[in-house]
Amino acid sequence: MPAPGVLRHSETARLISPALLAWVGGVAVQLQQTDLWPGSWYAALGLLALALSLLLWRAAARPHRVRMALAALIFFLLGWSSTGWRATAFEAHALAPELEGRDLLVTGVVSAMPQRHETGLRFRLALEQAQLDDQKVTLPPQLLLSWYGGVAAADDAPWELLRAVPTLWPGERWQLRVRLKAPHGHSNPHGFDAELWLWEQGVQAVGYVRSGAHDPLPSRLGQTGDYAVERMRQQVRDALLARFDGAQPQDGARWSGVLAALVVGDQQAIERADWDLFRATGVAHLMSISGLHVTLFAWLATGVLSWLWRRLPRLCLWQPAQQVGLVGGVCLAAAYAVFSGWGVPAQRTVWMLMTVSLLRLSGRRWPWPQVWLLAAAVVVAIDPWALLQAGFWLSFVAVGVLFAGASGELTGERRGWRARLGALWREQWIITVALTPLTLLLFGQVSLVSLASNLLAIPWVTLVVTPLSLLGVLWAPLWDAGAAAVQLLAWYLAQLAALPFAVVSLPQAPWWLGLAGMLGALLLVLRLPLRLRLSGLLLMLPLLLWQPPRPEVGQFEVLAPDIGQGNAVLVRTAHHALLYDAGPRYASDSDAGQRLLVPWLRALGVHLDLLLLSHRDNDHTGGAAAVLAQQTDAEVMGSLEAGHALQALRPVRPCLAGQRWHWDGVHFEVLHPRQADYAKARRPNALSCVLRISNGAQSALLVGDIERAQETRLLAEGAALQADWLLVPHHGSKTSSSEPFLDAVAPSVALVQAGYRNRFGHPAHAVLSRYEARRIRVFDSAHCGALRWQSVQPQSVQCHREQARRYWHHRLP
Repeated sequence: MPAPGVLRHSETARLISPALLAWVGGVAVQLQQTDLWPGSWYAALGLLALALSLLLWRAAARPHRVRMALAALIFFLLGWSSTGWRATAFEAHALAPELEGRDLLVTGVVSAMPQRHETGLRFRLALEQAQLDDQKVTLPPQLLLSWYGGVAAADDAPWELLRAVPTLWPGERWQLRVRLKAPHGHSNPHGFDAELWLWEQGVQAVGYVRSGAHDPLPSRLGQTGDYAVERMRQQVRDALLARFDGAQPQDGARWSGVLAALVVGDQQAIERADWDLFRATGVAHLMSISGLHVTLFAWLATGVLSWLWRRLPRLCLWQPAQQVGLVGGVCLAAAYAVFSGWGVPAQRTVWMLMTVSLLRLSGRRWPWPQVWLLAAAVVVAIDPWALLQAGFWLSFVAVGVLFAGASGELTGERRGWRARLGALWREQWIITVALTPLTLLLFGQVSLVSLASNLLAIPWVTLVVTPLSLLGVLWAPLWDAGAAAVQLLAWYLAQLAALPFAVVSLPQAPWWLGLAGMLGALLLVLRLPLRLRLSGLLLMLPLLLWQPPRPEVGQFEVLAPDIGQGNAVLVRTAHHALLYDAGPRYASDSDAGQRLLVPWLRALGVHLDLLLLSHRDNDHTGGAAAVLAQQTDAEVMGSLEAGHALQALRPVRPCLAGQRWHWDGVHFEVLHPRQADYAKARRPNALSCVLRISNGAQSALLVGDIERAQETRLLAEGAALQADWLLVPHHGSKTSSSEPFLDAVAPSVALVQAGYRNRFGHPAHAVLSRYEARRIRVFDSAHCGALRWQSVQPQSVQCHREQARRYWHHRLP
């Protein structure tokens, strides 16, 4: 009999759900902090929670509501304090600002399988020691480095490798001269948070190896026994890719990257066009090591081990086959997750499987909501920042909805093959409908063919492609069969993707509309009366019909995304939109259009009327092809020559001084270049299209990369240059922004679109001094992130990096 006043076990069980919810809530609140508190503050919160737990232990005489509230408060404080304390401990190892951009001599061990790309490779280095000018310095323990071989490429020519980069192997110790900087990603609404991703990966410094003619040669110091699993992964990946080296695409070579992704988790091996196909058909989650793969691997391993154990009766007398199979299956699934790279989705699944398995082995039979909450709380306790990842919500919402809506299908009450097929259909239908609002909220688009594609793709990839890929490690010819199986699936997916209604894109709504939509989807799939299920449609309609606010007639707004070193500016009126430039191309298979602009425009619900490309330079046209592929009705204007590659995609109308048009009470005018300039200009910068936008009261000026000569000419011609908002010429180069030009424009706000610590040194200090002397407020994309300016509030500037700031984001001086 328990001591007087001590909580009984049954009463403790009643506190589990509020305690788990409070833990997750405490973590969620801490993740909203813009700045971290001192570590002692989090420690004090933790001590307070422990003190309250002693009070709860003696609180049996209190009403149940009091005990429940006390338990929730304790776990809320524990979730908040533990996450904050971990964050402060991690932040203490951040790269010192004074070491950014300095030549450092580092010694360390390659700690992960390197990723090759067309310009070299990217790898992680576990730091052992570092020196600056022969003096030891302290650096973060994990560095993410790039080693470039040197490339040469014209604006539209393929990349050409000039110097080969040596093959690196995990466990090798190297001495390298490097330049580092703090992790600094693009900061855009609805965009990927690279800084959060690196934080979660444990990386606090990125950089590149100095391997120029005047740099000391990198030195390989030997092979260690560390990171043996990573070395095995690289051996398998290289052997797999080498098997298809030189083979024709029709022989399966194109799909070898999918096999590499399924075996060792190398998602970089999958081509960009193939990713587009998988996303359009809703099967991208199958083409990498996801929670589904790990779960099904555990299920298969459990079944096989249980069957083998039952064949030996003496062993069954020692331990039940069901328990041995369960433990062995989870252990093998964990081993598979480790070999595949121990990615965050695989980690989450392993922790969830372990939690559920321990509950079952302990003989406890909790209701499914408590099991679901416990698994989520365990994952959040191990990786608090998973709460901010789309994959976390997609996986846990899918599991929760299946628990809530599938009943007999999940418990195995029906055994016939027809019943099993029916259960499979119903489960897939439930997941598709339930995740549609969440997918729209997170990504702004949903595949309408995902149900048809996943019905075939899930069993095909799980039971055919993945086993062939894994068994190919033992017998390589099976990789050929695996590639053929992927090729067959890809043909089926291509037929679905070609349908006109395959993908629906909608603007990304506020979170509260997404929450209402998810509730509506849940009502649709639950076994409820028809009236209640139909009410779910009413809850989903606002999410499906929502449109973002636009400027009123006679007003316009300027939105400049954070794209790095390049230009891209969106101008919107009440019913029209213009994109000025399309950002840079980062590599042959990666550009600002595909990575940033297309998702951003889709999230805003923008349909472009005009894409204006100022001139041919790569940092202005690199993303144009991807933007045009999405914006099928947009016209194109620019100063591109007749033979430019973009002319084959859509005719490019030359921009000429004197061109004018009106949209919704807003006047647009091209000021430069003139027709004669096309024949005599020696540099593309001299042909930059200059566009002025005005509503009669406020105006904006977009000037591309014009230089001092073009500025002087515009002044001599008496062009109407005055503007309230200015896109700083040539990213702030010292060849532009002459004093007479700035005096004529006289802007109150100016924006520099340039990459953080870019190699050109933009913006130049001398240029910034000219703006400062005229009291012009200068914003740059590295500090500001995406910028928004509205003609209705010309003195107000919104910077996304400030509005969405969290403690893991880089603080620039």
